[in-house]
Amino acid sequence: MTGAVGDVAAGMAANVIAAAFGGPDLLTVIEEPAAEPGPGQARIAVHAAGVNPVDYKSYSGAFGTDPARLPVRPGLEAAGVVTAVGPEAAGPAGPVAVGDEVIAFRAPGAYATELVTLAAALVPKPAALDWAQAAGLMLTGVTAWHTLAATDVHEGDTVLIHGGAGGVGLMAVQLATGRGATAVATASPARHGFLRDLGAVPVAYGPGLAGRVRAAMPGGVDAALDLIGTDEAIDVSLELVADRARIATIAAPAHGLEVGIKVLGGAPGADPGTQIREAARLELARLAQDRALRVFVTQTFPLAEAADAHRASMDGHTTGKIVLLP
Repeated sequence: MTGAVGDVAAGMAANVIAAAFGGPDLLTVIEEPAAEPGPGQARIAVHAAGVNPVDYKSYSGAFGTDPARLPVRPGLEAAGVVTAVGPEAAGPAGPVAVGDEVIAFRAPGAYATELVTLAAALVPKPAALDWAQAAGLMLTGVTAWHTLAATDVHEGDTVLIHGGAGGVGLMAVQLATGRGATAVATASPARHGFLRDLGAVPVAYGPGLAGRVRAAMPGGVDAALDLIGTDEAIDVSLELVADRARIATIAAPAHGLEVGIKVLGGAPGADPGTQIREAARLELARLAQDRALRVFVTQTFPLAEAADAHRASMDGHTTGKIVLLP
C-alpha cells in the first residue's frame, strides 16, 4: 500500500481509496485538501476508524463493478473530534459543535484523517470508551440490535447465536443477556472461556451441533441468529426453532429467503432495518457509557496498512474488532 499518513501537510487530509475493483493490494493513500462542511454537515479529525467486512466488499466487486463508483472510499464508522460545522449541524443528541468528541456512523469514506459527514450521523462518544473502542461500537452494535429486535428476543428467551465470538456475535451475546435472555453461542473451543465470561453458554460448531445445543439447553431454543452464513447455521436453526419468524440471518441472504426466515441487512430482498438501527445508536452509546456493553478491539493497524487490516478481517478467525489508527 502506497502513501504516507504521518506527514500530511496542513490543510490536507489523507484518504484511503481503491482506484479499481479487486483485492486489498489495490488500496492506496492519497492526499487531498480537507473539505469544508456544508449545510447539515460536520468535519471531524479522525482518531480511529472501524474495519468491517462490508468495507472490503465495497471494492471487491461483491456489489458490482460500475466504474462510476470509482474510486471507492472504504469505511463506514469512525471516532474523532469535530473541527468544523456547517449551518444547522445537528445529530440525534442535538446540535453539533467544534470540539465535540463523537462517533460517526454511517459515515462513508471513514478511512481518512479528516472526514466530512452528515451531522445526523454523529453521536456523542461515551467517555468510558477509548478512541479505538468507540470506532468499533456502532456497525456491529446496530446490526446485533436489529437481529434481536427482528426475532423478538426478550427476557426468559433462549437465543442461539451462530458466530458468537465475532464482532456482531459479541454484541449480540451482551445485548441478549442484558435483556434477560440466555445466549447460546457457537464458537471454537478456544473461545469458550471468553464467551462464558460474558454470560453466554458456549458450544462448539461442527457436526453434531444440534445435539450439543439440545444437551446444553434441554428446555429448547426460542430464537436463532445466523451471523456467519454457513449451511450448518441455518439448518440447525431450522431444526431447533419452531417459529421461522424467530430465525434471522445477516450472512446468507439467498439461503434465508429460500427457507423463509428473516433476512436482514443490505442484500436484495433483505430488511435493512434502517429506523431500528438509527434509533439504536444512542442506546448503544448509553450502554457503553454505563459499562453494560463492551467493545473488544483485538487488532489495530495504521491507516496506511488498511490492506493488511482487510487481509486479517478476511481471514475469518478474528475475535472482536479490527481498527485503523490514523
